[in-house]
Amino acid sequence: MRRIAVLTAAGLVLLVLIVAQLLLPGIAAQELRDDLGRSGTVLEVKVTAFPAIKLLWHKADSVVVRMGRYRSRSSHLGDTLGQAADADSLDASAQELDVGPLTLRNATLRKRGSELSGSATVTESDLRSAVFFLDNVEPIASANGRLTLRGTASFLGLHATVDATVAAKDGALVVAPNVPLGGIAALTLFDNPHVEVQSVSATNVPGGFRVFAEGTVH
Repeated sequence: MRRIAVLTAAGLVLLVLIVAQLLLPGIAAQELRDDLGRSGTVLEVKVTAFPAIKLLWHKADSVVVRMGRYRSRSSHLGDTLGQAADADSLDASAQELDVGPLTLRNATLRKRGSELSGSATVTESDLRSAVFFLDNVEPIASANGRLTLRGTASFLGLHATVDATVAAKDGALVVAPNVPLGGIAALTLFDNPHVEVQSVSATNVPGGFRVFAEGTVH
């Protein structure tokens, strides 16, 4: 009798695990879809976990997200990345990503463990809108985790060629003109406590350039 009771209990536990494996990934994916859908167009969300019951503790093996357009404050994006920190791997993309003052196009984000790597195309017109003190911007150097941009600056009717450096500072992504006291005009492009930006680089593409960044999430 006792043996039958043990087998019955084991069978019930196995049944619960099977049901959880079938249902929990879909529920987690729908919750993430609903959260992202408040700020953009969701094309695909996929969550995998084995055993799936660990999703109850917000642990996942992998998360895949495909977005059409995503528009949100950098703080909300950082919170979403903070939630994704418990996923072993994350592969996300967005055709258009509006976070803070800058618009990124064909953006991709890859996470393995705590390491983040991302890329996106920045058009000259989008950069002019974000970096108000530079026109006709183009990248001229990329080394040591920093990106140097060159453009035309206008002030009180005067025009001059000015370089600006995009770099990680205290975990944030900051751009500042390379002039005396240029730090006064520094502009923060991205800053969130969940994400620490470590380096940035770029290559030229038609109409703009492709930016690559690396960092960690915690």
